[in-house]
Amino acid sequence: MSAPDPSTSRRSFLARTAAVAAVPSVAALTEGALAEPAAAAETTLPDYAPVPKSALGPALNEQGYYVGQVERNLYWVTDGTYQAAFLATRDGVVLFDAPPTIGHNLQRAIDQVTAENGVSNKVTHLVYSHHHADHLGASSLFGKSVTRIGHAENKRLLLRDNDPTRPAPDITFEDHYALRVGGQRIRLAWHGTNHSPDNIYIHLPDHDTLMLVDVALPGWVPIYNLNLSEDIPGFMAASTTALSYPWKHFIAGHLGRLGNREDVTLHQQYVTDIAAQVRTALATVDPTPYFVKYGANTWAAVKTYLDAVTDRAAAPVIAKYTGVLAAADVFTVSSTLVVLESIRLDLGDGSQIHP
Repeated sequence: MSAPDPSTSRRSFLARTAAVAAVPSVAALTEGALAEPAAAAETTLPDYAPVPKSALGPALNEQGYYVGQVERNLYWVTDGTYQAAFLATRDGVVLFDAPPTIGHNLQRAIDQVTAENGVSNKVTHLVYSHHHADHLGASSLFGKSVTRIGHAENKRLLLRDNDPTRPAPDITFEDHYALRVGGQRIRLAWHGTNHSPDNIYIHLPDHDTLMLVDVALPGWVPIYNLNLSEDIPGFMAASTTALSYPWKHFIAGHLGRLGNREDVTLHQQYVTDIAAQVRTALATVDPTPYFVKYGANTWAAVKTYLDAVTDRAAAPVIAKYTGVLAAADVFTVSSTLVVLESIRLDLGDGSQIHP
C-alpha cells in the first residue's frame, strides 16, 4: 500500500474542520433539529419489564458513589454500575479492583472511612480480580508505590495489553496466595478459567465475605453472552465453586447492592434452567425446514435454525425470571445463544456422525 499524499491528507483535515465549524451550537440543535429525532426515538425504543425493587441498591451521594460497611473494617464502594472494595487496616488500605467509572471517588470513599476510624488512608496493596479495563482502569491513580497482586495469567495479559492505566501486578501466583496486612487475612485462589482466564476468588474469612467478579450479579441476569465470558463451562461451574466457600457477604463487581448466598444460588438456577431448555429445544426443533428453505445459502439456514432453537429455549426462562431477576427480558436471549453454542461445541450435544 502506498503512503498517503500529505497535501491530500491536509485538505481532508481542513475540510473536516470546516464542516465541524459549520455545525450549529448544541443549544440550537437541542431546540431545533434534534427535537424531531428525539421524539421519534422515544416512540421506537423498546419497552422492558420494570426492575424489581430487590435488584436496587442504596442511593448514591452527591459525588456519585456509595460506600458502606460489609463487616468490621471491610467496605464496599459502588457507583450503581460497578463495585470495588477495600480493607482499612492499621498498616494501610488494601483495595480490591479499581473501576475507572468510580475513579477518584475510590480515594474519596477511603478518605471518608479512614478519617472516621482514625487509620491511615494510604493504599498499600491493590488486588486485581482479573485484567479487564472496566475493573482496573483506575489502578494507575494509586501510583507506583502500591503493591499490586494478581494471577500469573493476569500479568501476562496486562503486559500484552500495555495499558498505562493498568500496571501489571508486582506479585503473582498460580493457584493460591495468602495475603496478610495489618493482621487481616485475605485468601486468593484461581480455580480455572471462567469469565476470563485470570479471574480469581477473593476470600476474606475473617469478614465472612467472598468477592468474585463478573459471574453472579445480585438481583440481575448477566449482560450479553453470560457477561461476555470466555469459558462458558467454566463460567457455569464458577457458582458451585463460589458456594463451596464459607461466606455470608458477596461482592460481585457490578450493580448497586451487595449479594448473599441466595443471590448466587438464584443465578446458578437461572443458568441451569437455560442449559436445560437448550437441550430440550435441540431435541425438538427440526432443522429440515430451514435447510430446505434456504438451499445453497447454508449460513442463512444455520442462522435461522439456531435462532429458532435459541428463541424456543429462552422463552420459558424469560417468563420464569421476569420480575425475579432484573433484565431477564433484556439479555436472556443472548446468553441462551452462547449456552447453546457451548453445549453444541464444548460438550458435543446434538452432534451427529454421518452414517
